[in-house]
Amino acid sequence: MELIEAIEGRTRFFIPGQDENSAFPPGTAPVFYNRRMEFNRDATVLLLQVIRPDHYIDTMGATGVRGLRIAHECEIPVTINDRDECAVNLIRKNVLHTGLNNVTVTKSDVNVLLSGQRFDAVDLDPFGTPAPFIDSAIRSARRFLMVTATDTAPLCGAHKKAGIRRYFSQPLNNEYHSETGLRTLLGFVVREALKYDIGLIPQFCFAHEHFVRLHLQVRRGAPAAERTLSSIGYILQCPKCPSRSEQHGLLPRAEVCEYCHTPLIPIGPLWLGALQSETLLDTMVEMIEQFPLGTSRQLATLLTLCRNELSVAGFYDYHQLARREKRSPPSMEDLLDRIHALGFPATRCHYLGTGVKTTAPLPMLLQAVKGDP
Repeated sequence: MELIEAIEGRTRFFIPGQDENSAFPPGTAPVFYNRRMEFNRDATVLLLQVIRPDHYIDTMGATGVRGLRIAHECEIPVTINDRDECAVNLIRKNVLHTGLNNVTVTKSDVNVLLSGQRFDAVDLDPFGTPAPFIDSAIRSARRFLMVTATDTAPLCGAHKKAGIRRYFSQPLNNEYHSETGLRTLLGFVVREALKYDIGLIPQFCFAHEHFVRLHLQVRRGAPAAERTLSSIGYILQCPKCPSRSEQHGLLPRAEVCEYCHTPLIPIGPLWLGALQSETLLDTMVEMIEQFPLGTSRQLATLLTLCRNELSVAGFYDYHQLARREKRSPPSMEDLLDRIHALGFPATRCHYLGTGVKTTAPLPMLLQAVKGDP
């Protein structure tokens, strides 16, 4: 296996050679490494500098880059696991290469390992869906659980049947499908935790390009689980107009659109609560300049957007609204000012450059888009 030295943050490590002429170069190597996921790893390294878990496990290490970076750059004891012999050998080589003495390398099936041991922070970053590993990860995680999903098509409703099978939730491929995917994944993870009387508190959750990422705090006990359960519900979407509403509860209640009197389509069950810890994100923004991260500028932008987003579920693509009203869209700044002038909060969102979050009723939002007095 040809090895090439790579660097992320302050960590140097070996990766297998890839066929750069392939449509998906990471898939051509014997051990998986995707440079595009550096942004995901940068976010976790920065977050762990703030929350400081006692111990962290990278459950599906591949090259081991995520665990290596956390051990090296955060100086946190780390376990790196993989079930593939070739990957484990490369991880061990990388541990020797970096000279780290706070890393344990294991070769095990993820569910077997997590069912038998507990770790302060558990990180799932599979290729595709994390659904088969959530149950054991919840039982293993003492204080923190982190989950990546790259099967965005099922989560966002493009592959609806697969989304229903994997996440026991009905998605809908609409203008805000990226947020639907994030809240669907979080809703699924939460429901898996509730049966153990475990509550989960979102710390930093976002959707980016081809993946969804959750950073969650674990709280044990029935009261914590009840508080978490109260944030499960549905988005009710009108199939004829952009109107939608939120409805809490495990089972949807039939409602009709107040504007066109059409039965609303329930999306969910999913998470309706806040996605971020504002205090945590404030600290991460303050710390980001202290770290040599390859995606610092991009990450700072994301953190600021997530910090300021309204926590309502779903957003509007105001360019689509403008086309619907046969008007030219205003600038984002003008639109936000108009909504504020009408007496409603409104913010940008991190999912889409033309996405707007607001509690304004649809007629008021359309008035702001059109610029009508």
